[in-house]
Amino acid sequence: MLHIDLPTRAEIERLSEHREAPAVSLYLATSPLSQETETDGLRLKQLLGEAVKQMEAAGTPKRSFWPMEEAVEEIAEDYDFWQEQANSLAVFLTPTSTRTFRLPNKLHDLAEVSDRFHLKPLLRAVTFPHNAYILAISIGAVRLIEMTADLPPHVVQVPNMPKDFNDALGKRSHLASRGAVRSGKQVSEHALFARYCRVVDAVLRPVLSGHERPLIVAAAEPLASICKSVMSYPHTAEQVIPGSADHTPDHELAEAARGILDAIYADEVKAVARLYDEREGNARATADVAQAARAATFGAVDTLIFDMDEVVHGTIDDDGAVTFSDEATAENYGIVDEIAARALRSGARLMAARKDDIPGGGSLAAILRYPL
Repeated sequence: MLHIDLPTRAEIERLSEHREAPAVSLYLATSPLSQETETDGLRLKQLLGEAVKQMEAAGTPKRSFWPMEEAVEEIAEDYDFWQEQANSLAVFLTPTSTRTFRLPNKLHDLAEVSDRFHLKPLLRAVTFPHNAYILAISIGAVRLIEMTADLPPHVVQVPNMPKDFNDALGKRSHLASRGAVRSGKQVSEHALFARYCRVVDAVLRPVLSGHERPLIVAAAEPLASICKSVMSYPHTAEQVIPGSADHTPDHELAEAARGILDAIYADEVKAVARLYDEREGNARATADVAQAARAATFGAVDTLIFDMDEVVHGTIDDDGAVTFSDEATAENYGIVDEIAARALRSGARLMAARKDDIPGGGSLAAILRYPL
């Protein structure tokens, strides 16, 4: 089981506003299996050791990073803490504070030192969180399951939700009896299933109203396809979880849903790439880091897709001008990370991706609200 605690967008914005050296960001690949966490604490201390070398090279007073060493030592020696992990751990340190977040996505080990936190790896977990509803429906039962990235899946209590097909229609399906009769004529299986799904859809509307997370249908065919087509919720996923869900535990359905969510995110990345191609000819898209920095500084970025792994070191001044650096030091930071932070504060949509999925194959691609 993944033990996850994600920051909200507001918390990330507060982290992005920090401006005081030294600020240390550590990312550590972890495992949710307790028997595989024995060396994670040691690896965390090694990452901090890399950060300390950067701080020493910059002349940072030892009294500033001693508290960080003590904080990491306490985390490393906390047996209970390591027994409840996810796929990655993010640790943000200052001389007076320590914040940790357990993340569902797999990240590379990384240590960054600056006067601000390195947030780009964290953004992948929150810009497309694994949040969804699962409608597990069959002739014998129906339930709505809510899954989030940081809590176990649970059944949502839906007012007036029918218990099953019989309860919804007040009659038995011809799949379970000799026939279904209406006005002296046999009613088709498709019509009965569609009627069943419309009843469920009606009681779900007030519960799902205002939400944007995907709704994934879990059912055997043909009920799955019929129900998917009947649902009025605009974010009903095209993909379904096949097979009867009557006796499938909620956590297994949630695991299957995560694969569907990954596919949905991949489709969204492709859609952004198509939009980028359309806008590039109108000077409303750029893959140039320096131009994107200026656009983010002045609130012109509508959508930013960036390489979640690469770090381009340097600085960006208050007017958006970029100075590149060849290596990481305590005086610089990740430029793309800072661009993402500035875009975030102006309400831009952020998407973390692999380099091969970014238009142009560069470090980032920005779709602009207006030409610069």
